Amino acid sequence: MTEHEAASPSDKRGKITENLVHFARTLRKAGLPIGPASVVDAVEAVEISGLSSRDDLYWTLHAVFVRKREHKPLFDEAFRIYWKTHGLVEKILAILSPVAPSGPREPEPPKAGQTRLSQAFEANKQRTATRAAPQLEVDARFTVSEREVLQKKDFAQMTAEEIAKARHALRMMTLPLDKVPTRRLVAASRGHVDPRRSLRASLRSGGDIIELRHRRRAQVHPPIVALCDISGSMSQYTRLLLHFLHALTEKRRVHTFLFGTRLTNITRALEMKDPDEALMACTSGVEDWSGGTRIAQSLHEFNRKWSRRVLSGGPIVLFISDGLERQEDGQLSTEMDRLQRSCRRLVWLNPLLRFEGFEAKARGIRALLPHVDDFRAVHSLDAVSDLCKALDGSTGFAKRSDPRLWLERSA
Repeated sequence: MTEHEAASPSDKRGKITENLVHFARTLRKAGLPIGPASVVDAVEAVEISGLSSRDDLYWTLHAVFVRKREHKPLFDEAFRIYWKTHGLVEKILAILSPVAPSGPREPEPPKAGQTRLSQAFEANKQRTATRAAPQLEVDARFTVSEREVLQKKDFAQMTAEEIAKARHALRMMTLPLDKVPTRRLVAASRGHVDPRRSLRASLRSGGDIIELRHRRRAQVHPPIVALCDISGSMSQYTRLLLHFLHALTEKRRVHTFLFGTRLTNITRALEMKDPDEALMACTSGVEDWSGGTRIAQSLHEFNRKWSRRVLSGGPIVLFISDGLERQEDGQLSTEMDRLQRSCRRLVWLNPLLRFEGFEAKARGIRALLPHVDDFRAVHSLDAVSDLCKALDGSTGFAKRSDPRLWLERSA
């Protein structure tokens, strides 16, 4: 008699329930809305369906846990990592049926959501280990200094663990709730008198009493247009800032372009719900990542093909580049001037400002500076946080980013 045959039905149910609860907890940590009722349904569905293969288990759990289309990539990756890593499919099939599938499956390439799911698995492992055996308590009152170091540390000098923390911090950052008036008029309790609505309201009383209605100009958040340099010296900074831009797409209208030797529109890719899937789509659709840079040519293509499409509504343009253009023949200054005249505010984010001895002596930088409204660093979390505060209109932050000061210093 085998071990599985000797085990009682209650023991079998306990093993299945424990594995499914652990799997559901991992999905919940990764972002899927899974409640206790869904876990109970999953346990009952697995017991009733009579599983005979890995596909049967997959579709049974898929029917219970996946409720929206954007949940499927996370579920697929979670199922692949969890049941393959722990080897639990064969154990459950052995419990529910006398024959278990044999033979390992061929490895698959990494998919979207793998990073977040791996972190969720690790968190569940630590939680289970903490319950199983008591551990020494560590005083973490001084971990604030570690966060301060991470806030000021250069993106290019971060380790893999620090980059993961920086990505999470960038996603938590938001731009200020600044609003600008538009030409559209909306109903309001105060403001200018709305004759049309006032006359319509008077018809209710037969025209004897005229109740005045008011209107005002509608206010909206200005859209964001980001032009990101992906040349060899900028690729690492741009890759992290794409997480920040992806988070902004959930609350604002954001158009994102990447340029190296050519211009690529990745706006639709960043609109995907899952951040890992969105970033993977961005990198896979770009052919000149970490290559050379042609800033003047890329700006000319943007002004000619995209400016009228995406620069409506007075957007804020974020120009993310080090400004090191090799072929400066006057076209760079002309295209940057045209871009500034087409937007509400042009902010240049340059990681070279992390150096204390930085001077605007390069020809490309000197050609761009006269046509920008703000000149800021973008090499750390503190720099991105200052950008969010500056866009709120704080005078102190605006003075520190005046591009004219950099031109005077290098004159």
